[in-house]
Amino acid sequence: MKTLEQLNALCPSSLMGHLSIRFTEAEPGMVKAEMPVDERNVQPFGRLHGGAAIALAESVASAASWAMVENERTLVVGSEVSASHVGAAKPGTMVTAVGRLLHGGRLHHVWEVIVSNESGKTITICRITNTIIPPP
Repeated sequence: MKTLEQLNALCPSSLMGHLSIRFTEAEPGMVKAEMPVDERNVQPFGRLHGGAAIALAESVASAASWAMVENERTLVVGSEVSASHVGAAKPGTMVTAVGRLLHGGRLHHVWEVIVSNESGKTITICRITNTIIPPP
């Protein structure tokens, strides 16, 4: 299992860095991250953009799968995302995503990721499938 430092090292030069996503907890089968809601990720009506919530969820699931693989040269790629937006978050707040492993096979991982606002209300529910590509 990779460390929080290793997971957060993925962020600066990627979409995760642009959105200020930061991993806060990691253990086998669970990863947690947070993201501020601000002008970078809101829709025109002043609420968290659904695409930004999905980007947070997919970042959590991908990092969580990568944290589980032993060979550093193994690739993890998202292959399917399903999301339901059921709540909202306003600028100036923080959202949290918690990913839990549903299936951890050799070539596929399936995660459920719940994005919540500061009061714990669910914003987005995602199911994400990652494909694991071993090195040649």
